[in-house]
Amino acid sequence: MSDSRSTVCRGVRGATTVPADDRDEILTATRQLLALVIRRNGIEAGDVASVTFTVTKDLGAEFPALAARQLGWLDVPLLCAYEIAVPGSLPMCIRLLVHWNTSKSQSEIQHVYLHGAKKLRPDLNELPAVDFEELEQWIRANMGEV
Repeated sequence: MSDSRSTVCRGVRGATTVPADDRDEILTATRQLLALVIRRNGIEAGDVASVTFTVTKDLGAEFPALAARQLGWLDVPLLCAYEIAVPGSLPMCIRLLVHWNTSKSQSEIQHVYLHGAKKLRPDLNELPAVDFEELEQWIRANMGEV
C-alpha cells in the first residue's frame, strides 16, 4: 500500500443470489461476486485479514469459500456459515464480508450487490453495470484457465 494514510481493517460487503441449490451455480455466483469486490476495490489477497461467507438455509450444495480458493486465495482465512432465517428474507442468497487492510476510507469502499440481492442495498445500485462476459474472462485468467 503506497498511500501515506494509515492502514486500517475495513469491511467490504457483497451479496448475490442463485436460481438453484446447485454446486456450479453457487461457485459461479460467488466467483463473480468476489471478483467484482476485488476489482472495484483493488484488493490484493495479501492484504485480506479474512472473509466470512454466509448462505441462506436453502443453500447447501457447496461451500462458497471454495470460489475464493479457486481464485487463488489459498492463504486467506475463510469461514462459511448460515444466515439467520428471518421470515420473509431474501432466499437463495450468498453474502460475503471481506476484512481488508487498506488505507482507503470507509466512503471509498465499493460494496457489490448482484442479481436479486440488489434489493438488499438499493442505495448502491448506481454502480457501473457489470459486463459478465468480460468478468468471466478475468475469472478464468485468475484461475489459470486462459
